Amino acid sequence: MSGASLSEMFNAAREHGRPVFMPFMTAGIPSEDGSLAVFERLAADGADAFELGIPYSDPLMDGEVIQVASSRALAGGMTFLGGLDLAGRVATATGKPVIIMTYVNPILQAGADVFAAEAAALGISGVIIADVPYEESMEIKAALDEHGIGLALFVAPTTDEARLRAIAEAGPSFIYAVADMGVTGRRDQTSGHLEGLVRRIRAITSVPIVLGVGISNPDQAAAAAGLADGVIVGSALVAEVLENGEPSSGAAFAGAVHGAGRLNS
Repeated sequence: MSGASLSEMFNAAREHGRPVFMPFMTAGIPSEDGSLAVFERLAADGADAFELGIPYSDPLMDGEVIQVASSRALAGGMTFLGGLDLAGRVATATGKPVIIMTYVNPILQAGADVFAAEAAALGISGVIIADVPYEESMEIKAALDEHGIGLALFVAPTTDEARLRAIAEAGPSFIYAVADMGVTGRRDQTSGHLEGLVRRIRAITSVPIVLGVGISNPDQAAAAAGLADGVIVGSALVAEVLENGEPSSGAAFAGAVHGAGRLNS
């Protein structure tokens, strides 16, 4: 059976007038055995859902911090199947939606239908595929839809109006709006693209908008949360786990996101 519903989560958050905090964390750090405890800590600190990154040998979208995390996790024994299993354990232990972030090759190797069925059996709620455009993801989306699993689709500041409409009409569970161009990683300044990008999306669709990439501190998270339905924070938290074994600023990020009033409410 598929896990907690993404639509229910977003609807409940909207009713309470607040965005959701969706931290990203690489599966398998600080160790294969210690990874579940990291997600449980983030849940206790206020996470509403998780983006669980399955380590991949050629992570094109990821910056240095997450590349290092993926390398360590793979060296420590984490695999694609191990990441799926961990996602299921996180969903069971926390009761919160788990969205796995992966690349398309492992899905194609398994077969879209087999992958979707396994993900549903483990209680996974959603999928993010980092390296496939929406046009090439529709067969996978159809398989996920059959099992009640959501697919997030990307929109960037460079996405034109026609493509934005097509992405919205494809029916994603949420639109992952890339807050800053480039790979994932920490940034010193908040992106100047945020407000304009969100307003462009809002003019076209009511699909939930989640902002991510380059959101590096609680102030930046609060600024993003004031615009969108959710915020993903990744590299800053992953770096803490790599350095100290735990995501020590999770509560600060959760407080910043939950405390922000949405300009578009």
